[in-house]
Amino acid sequence: MNDWYSASDRPELVEFGPVRGLGVTGVGQPRGAEHMAAIQTLCAVAVPLLADAPPALEGRWWVEDDRPPLTVPRSQWRWHLFLRLPESVKPARVDEAREMTGLNSAARVQLVTFTEGTCVQAMHHGSYDDEPETLARMDLFMAEQGLVNNGLHHEIYLSDVAEIDTAKMRTTLRQPVRAA
Repeated sequence: MNDWYSASDRPELVEFGPVRGLGVTGVGQPRGAEHMAAIQTLCAVAVPLLADAPPALEGRWWVEDDRPPLTVPRSQWRWHLFLRLPESVKPARVDEAREMTGLNSAARVQLVTFTEGTCVQAMHHGSYDDEPETLARMDLFMAEQGLVNNGLHHEIYLSDVAEIDTAKMRTTLRQPVRAA
């Protein structure tokens, strides 16, 4: 099994089984008001469940539109935000953590499990706005390997999402795939 939080700078084929954690779903521009509020709520629920610092924030992204995703206005982008939890965290503890926040929005945070399966992934260095360059390298790798998309685009934010020095930013870009 591959390490969930590491990726090569070059596109690579990896395999991942089920993962479990807290998730919240929404619509809106990355770093927009809805997105940032969901991140804050997700973290508020996670803190009492984790002995250590929270794991890296993750986002799975899609659009409900026939146009290529990067041509769709960001205000229409849809996302699932995710924070992994240890298997030892019981559902009742998640319920307690939601209540402890005192936030009405905490009801949106759910305990979820998903399986990524076979993926192409690569480490992206720099601004989120420059991700299309890394995605293009991943697309070329997929074409060379005879693979096509088979799930939601997935990002693991290894840097703080509020980081302003883009040279320090690292993001794992992951795309579930299947044979063409």
